[in-house]
Amino acid sequence: MRATSDYLLSPLLYASALSGIGIYLLREYMQGGRFTKKTDETGRVAIVTGCNQGIGKETVLELARRGATICMACRDMRKCDQARKEIIEATNNQNVFSRELDLCSMESIRSFASGFMREENNLHILINNAGIMDCPKMLTKDGFEMQIGVNHMGHFLLTLLLLDILKSSAPSRIVVVSSLAHRFGKINKDDLNSEKSYDRKMAYCQSKLANILFTRMLSKRLEGTGVTVNALHPGVVNTELFRNTPFLGSKFGKLLIAPFIWIFIKTKKNGAQTSLYAALDPILKDVSGQYFSDCKPKKVGSAAQYDEDAEFLWAESEKWTGITI
Repeated sequence: MRATSDYLLSPLLYASALSGIGIYLLREYMQGGRFTKKTDETGRVAIVTGCNQGIGKETVLELARRGATICMACRDMRKCDQARKEIIEATNNQNVFSRELDLCSMESIRSFASGFMREENNLHILINNAGIMDCPKMLTKDGFEMQIGVNHMGHFLLTLLLLDILKSSAPSRIVVVSSLAHRFGKINKDDLNSEKSYDRKMAYCQSKLANILFTRMLSKRLEGTGVTVNALHPGVVNTELFRNTPFLGSKFGKLLIAPFIWIFIKTKKNGAQTSLYAALDPILKDVSGQYFSDCKPKKVGSAAQYDEDAEFLWAESEKWTGITI
């Protein structure tokens, strides 16, 4: 009996228990804010790009649970169709559809937009979720550096092509998934397309900064239309976005950082929460041109406040994509 009592009073046992509780609480804190408001999205139509996995898939799953009609816009149709079947099975919402969209190709983007508008009369939510990160130097089919091409130019063209249907469906919302990495970005006016030199991390940061600047400029152009546009940082999330990152994308790297992922990195479901907040929260009905993280407004980095850079980027984006509003 004494031995058992001594064990129960052991400082090591209490230290271990407190440590475990501390780790659990830290993990919960790192998961960030959750969007818990109940909304009924029946009859509302949404497009989510890049949603066959990761936070995009979780976003579609929650929209489907709330009754929305969703178009899953993806490049890999095999994976998209599989994800669609899983979402329908989980939610019993039959109004989940898949359509091919390759943000590396302006032809594909135009085809997607025209096809969608032939089939649908409304669009209430556009979530520009797809993205690529930290990849080696590659070009899109139209000759754009891949990260600025997919993360910004592709979504720039898609959004502007869909503006008329968004306006006619108002109130409607555009949600732009950016990143905290925008704080480290710079719009390289002398080499926006990274033709003179290429730094994979800086190219990513530039593309995420472009998301914020695009959101600010589009918000001004949409004043009075009933269409809002906001950007967000989803958090550091355990997704395939790291697949191109040296070491972290390798099997050994994934194994080594697994404990840190569990503690410090958001789950895919929690990574989708700010997207859902920006798309659905009734309190944001008339809020536009803002930046959110963890389901709260956040201040953007200083580089995202330069009007001259925003105007330069908009003009270049119109030239590159061949579209104006």
